[in-house]
Amino acid sequence: MKLSYYVLGTMSGTSLDGLDLALCHFMETDDGWNYTVLSAATFPYDGDLRERLAGATGLSAYDFVRLDVDLARSMARTINRFLSGRVVAPDFIASHGHTIFHQPAAGLTSQIGSGAILAALTGITTVCDFRTVDVALGGQGAPLVPIGDELLFGRYDACLNLGGFSNISFRKEGRRVAFDVSPCNMALNYLANRAGLPFDPDGGIARKGTVDGTLLERLNRLGFYRQTGAKSLGKEWFDAVFRPCLDESASSVEDKLRTLTEHIALQLAAASRGRDGETMLVTGGGARNVYLMERLGKLGNKIIIIPDEQTIDFKEAIIFAFLGIIRMRGEINCLQDVTGACRNSCGGAVYL
Repeated sequence: MKLSYYVLGTMSGTSLDGLDLALCHFMETDDGWNYTVLSAATFPYDGDLRERLAGATGLSAYDFVRLDVDLARSMARTINRFLSGRVVAPDFIASHGHTIFHQPAAGLTSQIGSGAILAALTGITTVCDFRTVDVALGGQGAPLVPIGDELLFGRYDACLNLGGFSNISFRKEGRRVAFDVSPCNMALNYLANRAGLPFDPDGGIARKGTVDGTLLERLNRLGFYRQTGAKSLGKEWFDAVFRPCLDESASSVEDKLRTLTEHIALQLAAASRGRDGETMLVTGGGARNVYLMERLGKLGNKIIIIPDEQTIDFKEAIIFAFLGIIRMRGEINCLQDVTGACRNSCGGAVYL
């Protein structure tokens, strides 16, 4: 079995920042897995594609399939441009795709950006569709990064990722446990857009606001936070349950952002409190939100570790590259203890 792999990991998150690409080299050693990021970059979506992705849940069946094709073609062009002239060519691409529908209770999840098209237009074997096997087995299909947390970032007691949604993983009684915690950048950016900004730089607008106690209580009382065990969030839940709380508040955008930041920090602190160990690695765009990190540090009890910029921005793309390796080796890459499925599984469709 191979001990060395060159893999291109791709990630498109719910915050719609763009397509993350990370060309990585992985080595299996006697001490476990090591990796090096050879090159990484984020490519923003053009305005039309971003708008179509944002409104994808309301598309007709034809337009949804059309978007799947158009996104994959755009991704393939970007990948070919990214890899052009590089000395090292990846053994394969491991693509997360872009999640549109995620309703595991109904037995469905959908990540668009056709892997068949990626393989055809790049000429590189592509692994994709990592979530559907787990959902078919009764799991949440998310989060998937914990096995990467375990094997690549296991020196930290907990790993917290702050993307469109936040998720946490940690070891408990000798096994890896993980779950989605709360909305994060999806909600913060939604409010920042109301102020005419793509996001709230460093949480500066939120810092100027005042907590709306009524709104904070309403958010903290949402049913999701009372669920235990494996649980995950999707955009449908945000649109149907969370966003109306923000829209129906009469507070200013400034105060809503302050309240939302407090809510997120409270939920993150509660999710990490009482866990074994002291250190917590924080990655994803939310790690750059200075004010959110200040509030989490104040409300939580973990030593927050903010890594280098490459790890902050590309940890998920790196881990999906690694998930692709595990899939190509036919090994378990989705943990039932994390997702609640009836068994562990090896997820991912392969297009040659």
